[in-house]
Amino acid sequence: MTTVEILFLGVYFSVLCVLAVYGSHRYRMAFLYYRHKFKLPTPKGVLPALPRVTIQLPIFNEMYVVERLVESVCRIDYPRELLEIQVLDDSTDETCGIARACVERHRQQGHDIVYIHRQNRQGFKAGALENGLLTAKGEFVAVFDADFVPSPDFLLRTVPFFADSKVGMVQVRWGHLNREFSILTQAQSIFLDGHFIIEHTARNRSGCFFNFNGTAGIWRRVTISDAGGWQHDTLTEDLDLSYRAQVKGWQFIFLPEVISPAEVPVEMNAFKSQQHRWAKGSIQTARKLLPMILKSDLPFAVKREAFFHLTNNMAYLLMVVLSALMPLSMVVRFQHGLYGTLFLDLPFFLSATASVCAFYVAAQRERGAKGWERFKYLPFLMSLGIGLAINNARAVLEALLGQQSGFTRTPKTGAEGKKVAAVKKSYRGDKTLMPIIELSFALYFAGALWFAIEKRIYTSVPFIMLFLGGFLYVGMSSLLQGRLKFSESAPAPVKVAEEQTRRAA
Repeated sequence: MTTVEILFLGVYFSVLCVLAVYGSHRYRMAFLYYRHKFKLPTPKGVLPALPRVTIQLPIFNEMYVVERLVESVCRIDYPRELLEIQVLDDSTDETCGIARACVERHRQQGHDIVYIHRQNRQGFKAGALENGLLTAKGEFVAVFDADFVPSPDFLLRTVPFFADSKVGMVQVRWGHLNREFSILTQAQSIFLDGHFIIEHTARNRSGCFFNFNGTAGIWRRVTISDAGGWQHDTLTEDLDLSYRAQVKGWQFIFLPEVISPAEVPVEMNAFKSQQHRWAKGSIQTARKLLPMILKSDLPFAVKREAFFHLTNNMAYLLMVVLSALMPLSMVVRFQHGLYGTLFLDLPFFLSATASVCAFYVAAQRERGAKGWERFKYLPFLMSLGIGLAINNARAVLEALLGQQSGFTRTPKTGAEGKKVAAVKKSYRGDKTLMPIIELSFALYFAGALWFAIEKRIYTSVPFIMLFLGGFLYVGMSSLLQGRLKFSESAPAPVKVAEEQTRRAA
């Protein structure tokens, strides 16, 4: 082989090795989960009296779900004289009228609920939350995004943990209102189950840092201010504040048995937009906080887990590099009679892929899925993760290069179960040129598949199929905009709410 070919294979195996390390970290998460599974959190002490709580509902153009959100929050079981609800609306569409009418209706029913509308989106969600705190009455502050439907017992099951003065935040697990809608929503639900059931539990109960997820959690108000408040220099203000608070010494509690259902995106472009924001924000947070964390006197185990947690999305950038190199590596080695060396890939691929399978099977088992239900979505899950690599790698690159971007909301449609209403075109994810790149990679792997079959390199076929299927599905789904039925006009319930607003005025 030439020097260039040797260097090429060296880069290829280096990328595989790093991806294997990140993949193997999932084994550690599963190990920590089962090691601490029965270390159940319990309140330390008893509160002398129930405290005043403010629930903040940050929304932006959420006309299809804002009423569902407000109504569910108003059903929360807590003394009305101790509960304040803030609807923090930055909307620029019909949502303003719907939200005002809904707030007025519930205020007349005796709820302490206020509508706060900003004329600008300075700071985006973080700015809205910080602005709400200026007038908030509560000693504790809970946050729910627009697509959530909190259970009535949310506060009664979370507030008692603040009897311990060291506890700064309590997070509950996300449920999924529309898990059954499509194979895409099934996959998203499994991804989130793994994050919450395994990762959050493992990190929290092993003494490592974990994060508030931006919603379905409640903060001690003084914790927010002590940690420096809501800041908007990253796209994941929740992750940023979480690490700053825990570095300050505040303790967090995760309650996996308390579930707050929410809607997951039902079409690919909305899902990709959400993933882009999360991936970019996590790397921005890593750049901002990781140097300080690594230089601190925190235990090594905490630093190590913080590193893997905050830099995990770097794997997507490496995945794109691997996608470009893998077919070429197969061709180079075959041309030089190094067919047997293809088996060298196997340990690395197993470290990266088998760990994914074991991780999500464990999560579904702990969720209560039975038998085949734990396994049947795994091939699609792995392909989807690969297919998202280009979208998320772009986010990582933007973060590494310091490129700033606005907070792009994930469109909500009010989907529950297998049903979704017709929605305006402005409520779907934006189309970009990304699908063309993804389909180009699919074509590239189609050529690699043809070469592998023709040359009888059958050991490479399963992996090529995963990459081919992932890029093809994600690219085509983005172009076709999923299964939603879109309409230019607002549905009837919106017009009814607008009429209620006029009457209230």
